[in-house]
Amino acid sequence: MFYSEKLQKFKNIKHCFFSRKNGFSKGIYESLNCGIGSNDEKKNVIKNLELVSREVGCKKESLITLNQKHSNHVIFFENEKSIKNKLSGDAIVTKIKNVAIGILAADCAPILLYEPKKKIIGCIHSGWKGAFNGVVKNTVKKFKELNSDLNELIAVIGPCIKKESYEVKIDFYNRFTNQNPRNKYFFEKTNDNKFFFDLRAFINDEISNLGIKNVENIEIDTFSKRDFFYSYRRSCVEKEKDYGRCISVILMT
Repeated sequence: MFYSEKLQKFKNIKHCFFSRKNGFSKGIYESLNCGIGSNDEKKNVIKNLELVSREVGCKKESLITLNQKHSNHVIFFENEKSIKNKLSGDAIVTKIKNVAIGILAADCAPILLYEPKKKIIGCIHSGWKGAFNGVVKNTVKKFKELNSDLNELIAVIGPCIKKESYEVKIDFYNRFTNQNPRNKYFFEKTNDNKFFFDLRAFINDEISNLGIKNVENIEIDTFSKRDFFYSYRRSCVEKEKDYGRCISVILMT
């Protein structure tokens, strides 16, 4: 379990970037796998999600996650009637209290947000596709539509895959540099037309360009820290059939 120093200062905010530890799943999913879409036994995933609900202090039906698609689509819960679990999207924004909104990840970056003046929370699932296609930008746009003060907005980027663990091919590099030539700064050439990609730096740059200065990074590599995190890329390297997902949650009381 990992926490933000910035968010811990607010008594009305509960949050956590959960690791894979202290859950009920077995085998490759050991142990706090919260990915209901994985091939893990559903009863174990449900028990894991119930454990998470207890940790953050909400009813199990008030822990809301998404059917994540690596998109730039933002879900806004305007009132309690609008709250539904497993809607398709990759970010949630809400003013509603006592609802835990969560993001699942296995190398992608989970981002938790809070604007204390207007009392708005948000969470983002940002892998390379989401970041490339503007999921962070669209989420901040929703905060602005709700009259948020971006000088007050806090963004916390949780554990994700580190640059040294994230080797990509030249077509991936070209996709980013064709979008914007300055994106080359987020790549380091290795050999044979391959590059290391710095997902965290790319996301931080996007956040900075949007005018958000109150940023915190929990800099842990999900790929190399196998005891603490699931990793899609590691599962591919090791030819595992599937992988678990860690959950990151924020709740406002």
